[in-house]
Amino acid sequence: MNLFRSVQAVAGASGDGAVDWRAVADAAKAATEPGDVSLSADQKRAYATDVRDARDRVRDVARIDFDVPDTVEIQHRHHWVDANVDTFRRVLEPLEAEELTAFPGVARTVNTGTMAVMLTFLAKNVLGQYDPLLLAGDDDPDHALYFVHPNIERVADSLDVDAPRFRRWIAFHEVTHAAEFGAAPWLSGYLEDRVESGLSDLSGGGFSTRAFREMNAAMTVVEGYAELLMDHAFDDEYADLRRKVDERRGGRGPIAKLARRLLGLGLKRKQYERGKAFFEHVTDASGLDAAGRVWEGPENLPSDDELDDPAAWLARMGY
Repeated sequence: MNLFRSVQAVAGASGDGAVDWRAVADAAKAATEPGDVSLSADQKRAYATDVRDARDRVRDVARIDFDVPDTVEIQHRHHWVDANVDTFRRVLEPLEAEELTAFPGVARTVNTGTMAVMLTFLAKNVLGQYDPLLLAGDDDPDHALYFVHPNIERVADSLDVDAPRFRRWIAFHEVTHAAEFGAAPWLSGYLEDRVESGLSDLSGGGFSTRAFREMNAAMTVVEGYAELLMDHAFDDEYADLRRKVDERRGGRGPIAKLARRLLGLGLKRKQYERGKAFFEHVTDASGLDAAGRVWEGPENLPSDDELDDPAAWLARMGY
C-alpha cells in the first residue's frame, strides 16, 4: 500500500470528464494491498463446488430455472477495483456529460478523490458480488459473479469461523441473487429504467423521489428474498455466521461507521432486515411459492408501503 502514490494519482487527475477513471483505479489500488489469490487446486475446486451446490439447492428449494453466470471470478482486491470502476463509469456517465463548474480541474480532482476513497473502502470489505451489469453494452456479458478471496479469508479469521464454511455461505448468498434475476428476466430492465430516470433528474438539477422509492423497494425485495432462500437452501447451520457478521458491522470504529453511512451501506442493511421481515410474514402466511410471485412481473413487486404491510400485498395477490 502506498498512500503517497494514491494521493499523487488523484492530484494528477486529468481529461475532459467530471471523473478521471484511470486515476480512480490507480489511487484505489495504490491505497489497497491486493491480497493473495494463489489458490491450491483444492481451493479452486471448492469454490466451484460451492457455486454448483448452491445453484442446485436453490433450484430445488425455489423451483426456479436459472443458471449461474458464465463469468465466475476469484479475485483479489485490485481485480475487484478494476471490475467496479467500469460499473461506476457506466452508471455515472449521464452525470459526467453535464458541464463542470467554473473550476473544472478542481471539481475533477474532488470527484476523482471521492470515487477513489469509496472504491478503496469497498475493495477492502466486499466478500462476494453478484453483478447484473446494469447499463452494460450489447457486447458485454449480462451478469457476473465475483468472490474477493483475500477478504473472505481475512473476515473468516477475524470472526473466528471455519473459512471453508464461511466461503460456502457467501457463495450461497450470491447465487440466490442469480436465481432472482433468472426468475425475473424483466428485473434488470426495471432497475436500469429507475437508475436512468434518477440520474436524468439529477442531471437536470432535480431529484426523483419516485425513482428512488421504486429502486429502494425493488432492492429491498432483492435482498429480502435472497435472505429467505438462504434460510431454506443453505445446507448447514448459519445463525452464528449471520450474528457474527452483524456484530462486526455494528462494532466498527467511528471512521468505518461514517464511511458506511456515506456509502449508503446502512441503507443496504435496512433493506436486508426490512425485506427479510416482509418475506418471513408472506411465507408463514401463504408459503414459499407465494413469496416467489414477486418475480412474475413488475406489477407484483410490493410497493414501499406494502413492504411494511405484507398482509396488504397478500390481499392484492389474491391470498
